[in-house]
Amino acid sequence: MSEPAREIVDAIFIAAAPDVRDLPAPVFAEVAFAGKSNVGKSSLINALVGRRKLARTSNTPGRTRELVLFRVQLRDGTFDLVDLPGYGYAKVSKSERRAWGPMIERFLQQRAGLRCVVLIVDVRRGLSDDDLQLLEFLATCDLPALLIATKLDKLPRSKFEPTLRALQRDAGTKVLGFSAETGYGRDALLHTLLEHTGLLPDRPAG
Repeated sequence: MSEPAREIVDAIFIAAAPDVRDLPAPVFAEVAFAGKSNVGKSSLINALVGRRKLARTSNTPGRTRELVLFRVQLRDGTFDLVDLPGYGYAKVSKSERRAWGPMIERFLQQRAGLRCVVLIVDVRRGLSDDDLQLLEFLATCDLPALLIATKLDKLPRSKFEPTLRALQRDAGTKVLGFSAETGYGRDALLHTLLEHTGLLPDRPAG
């Protein structure tokens, strides 16, 4: 049975902006979600919060071109979730790709409420050069990174652990598997986010 603080009771859209300076000031602890444009980031967010259409999914990768702020209401607490523009999609113009880099970097460097960055990769494709560069940048910003390997349902169950271990070795950071189709890994992801945002309930000693 879920702990009361881990039960999400609502999740709503708050704002979208082309720059961190245009977002509302942080009110609650925030976690950001980053990744390439075709890794299932919107589907993961929707599965995490239990809302089918909170984050916009599309057959056209690269559709999210702004910083998008959502508010997640728990039974005993609140945190905010920021969906960062996807990167690395070839059909997006070079000028747009160049603009998104500084946009994401400014957000990561300047957002005072940010507690953790979730980097999402397709488990079948592993880490790209862009992903590795982002992990290096997060380290320079002293921001905790959590790697989520999505689309785990596309692998045989026997491949789960070996594939995740290999990703963790390559990334040098914690890795969790996730499937928006089956819900695998959802509770583990939420638990980890609540650890970073300070929303886990105090546990009795002993």
